[in-house]
Amino acid sequence: MVRIAAALAGLALVACSPNGTSAQETASAPAPATATPEVSEAGLRLIDVTIVSGDTRRSFKTELAASQEEQAKGMMFRTEMGDDEGMLFPSYAPQFRSFWMKNTPLPLDIIFIGPNKRITNIEAGVPYSLDSVTSRGMSIAVFEIRGGLSEELGIGEGDLVEFELPKDASL
Repeated sequence: MVRIAAALAGLALVACSPNGTSAQETASAPAPATATPEVSEAGLRLIDVTIVSGDTRRSFKTELAASQEEQAKGMMFRTEMGDDEGMLFPSYAPQFRSFWMKNTPLPLDIIFIGPNKRITNIEAGVPYSLDSVTSRGMSIAVFEIRGGLSEELGIGEGDLVEFELPKDASL
């Protein structure tokens, strides 16, 4: 719908432009490309997530697990994760969250994010464990990074987590 409106607006402008391009010539021109979201090898949309610890900002290229299916799969079967990578699991509404590491060979830091976008707690995700790790309060999202990285980088409870969900994310 937006492309059609943009194309019609473009036709109207070209028809009035002094360069002599006819409306018929413009109509056969390809429509301007819309920005295609960047996606990971797993086919998940990539967004930027930044954790602010005092004066330090750390950014992560993050896979967005937006749908229930994507969240159920999470990091299962993955064998590597870079120090600048993560996965974000947004909630439909603030809620208590619980995660396990079934079929997940990587150790992970599971970071629970409260409604104020501050870290409420960080739990260690033990590879292949069926034990649940839970939020200590209501969460709007869970962010996973390589196991041990939070401590290495000095990321802790109370730190601010900045991210923006795409308007068309299927939550």
